[in-house]
Amino acid sequence: MIRILQRLPLLVLLSGIVALTMLIPASFASVTNDEVIARTFFYAALFILIFCGLIGLATHANPRPQRSRETLLTMLGVFGLLPILMALPFAESLPDTGFFNAWWEMVSSLTTTGASLYSADLLPAPLHLWRSLVGWMGGFFVLISAVAILAPLRVGGFEIMSSPYGRDEYVQQLPRSADPRQPVSHLSDPRHDSRTADPGVRLIRAAKQVGPVYLVLTLALWIGLLLLGDPSFLALTRAMGTLSTSGISPVIGQTGEMSGVAGEMLIFVFLIPALSRRFWPGGGELRATETLREDPELQMAAAMVILVSAVLFLRHFLGAIDAAGAGPKMPLMLADLVNGLSALWGVMFNALSYLTTTGWNSVDWQGARAWSGLSAPGLILAGLAMMGGGIATTAGGVKLLRVYALARHGEREMERIVHPSSVSGGGRIARRLRREGAYLAFIFFMLFAMSIAAVVTLVSIHAIEFETATILSIAALTNTGPLAGAIPLTPAFEASAGIASAPWEGWSGLPVFTKIVLAFAMILGRIETLAVLALFSPEFWRR
Repeated sequence: MIRILQRLPLLVLLSGIVALTMLIPASFASVTNDEVIARTFFYAALFILIFCGLIGLATHANPRPQRSRETLLTMLGVFGLLPILMALPFAESLPDTGFFNAWWEMVSSLTTTGASLYSADLLPAPLHLWRSLVGWMGGFFVLISAVAILAPLRVGGFEIMSSPYGRDEYVQQLPRSADPRQPVSHLSDPRHDSRTADPGVRLIRAAKQVGPVYLVLTLALWIGLLLLGDPSFLALTRAMGTLSTSGISPVIGQTGEMSGVAGEMLIFVFLIPALSRRFWPGGGELRATETLREDPELQMAAAMVILVSAVLFLRHFLGAIDAAGAGPKMPLMLADLVNGLSALWGVMFNALSYLTTTGWNSVDWQGARAWSGLSAPGLILAGLAMMGGGIATTAGGVKLLRVYALARHGEREMERIVHPSSVSGGGRIARRLRREGAYLAFIFFMLFAMSIAAVVTLVSIHAIEFETATILSIAALTNTGPLAGAIPLTPAFEASAGIASAPWEGWSGLPVFTKIVLAFAMILGRIETLAVLALFSPEFWRR
């Protein structure tokens, strides 16, 4: 059976998986007595399965091996074409929204952006489940495509750790004598697979490695939130939105309104895998250190969360200490301390949430804003979203390893100013990050800045304020849709997505042209600018 699936075109295989997934919201809608939506999803799944079956039969007899240069086109097709199929039942379930708005919603979900045109309290529960499933599948595809597609092409962050000379510049250490030998099987061995270079085979192998871990973590978080007080449906969507960093939620409100701070702490723990690829199978090329404690991405993430929390917390805490010198009563001091600790937790949770481009908001975030006294702390969250999470994870943004490489390069340059004759240390990986890695990271950072400028320019063609255009562009390119709700924006009312739309949240009322620009910005932010530019390279097509 696996051999038959490997002979199918990748887009056809993924379309069949999407069709089978539609049976889940169809079953849920049937159980909840929403027969119209149930039939819509079932008929859409049946139609897509028949369509994929016909194409599979037509291509099975004469399969064409996919070239390496076509894998990026396939990845681009996944985020550009699959949302068309995903939008079929969504548009039929909301007849007044139109197919274009349904496609935009699916692009936002599949790219794990999480921006929505609709109000959460006006959408039926099966459609919320479908949005969460699409975001969950989008995060899973990012994890496996990073290893199977981007790693062999040395894009998507893998270019930082790869040798610029195509080989190791330094002599590798010999293995220990106690290490067992690993003989290479001969070509005549039946266990030898000579088709491992095929992208479809690599994707299937990566899915077998990442899939069980991804599913088990989702189920564990679902059960944990369920035990802490969240309803079953809310806990499931929270779990899928956390592991995929999509931030898709079926309710209006903060993250821990029902499960409390304990539920937020559990989500906080499950957001950590979005900070480094070493928590997921594959991606061994991105391990800059042997130990988890010295991982540069984790160190950078911890430093940023602590720094943001300290700045927002201490800004008012020092003033509270001065005010306490006037001799207030002890109960008031204790109450103020409790409020301060709650504000500190709200800042820490939001800092990690937006650093991983998830966009969950803590129940104590409003208290943290009042405690810090800043009128617009959401700009700090926008900076964290731009920094992003770990390379080859579900998070978006510039990525922590690139920021770390630039920071180390700047540190080395400052050291050379003080000590011009000094010799840098840190080992082979550290030297590579400071030199070639920092160079490539700077190129990507400039391309990311140019992408923001281009998207802001295109969005500002219509009568949209510059601040609103900037925030929407950053939210789209970093795949952090909830960022638009964390910062007050001026809503636009030039378009609508139907009765269930929410134009006051910044997305629904935008003109059609602006929505198209932001949709392509989401895809560009998900695939990354370097990978898209590789499609326009003549050398790439000559391979």
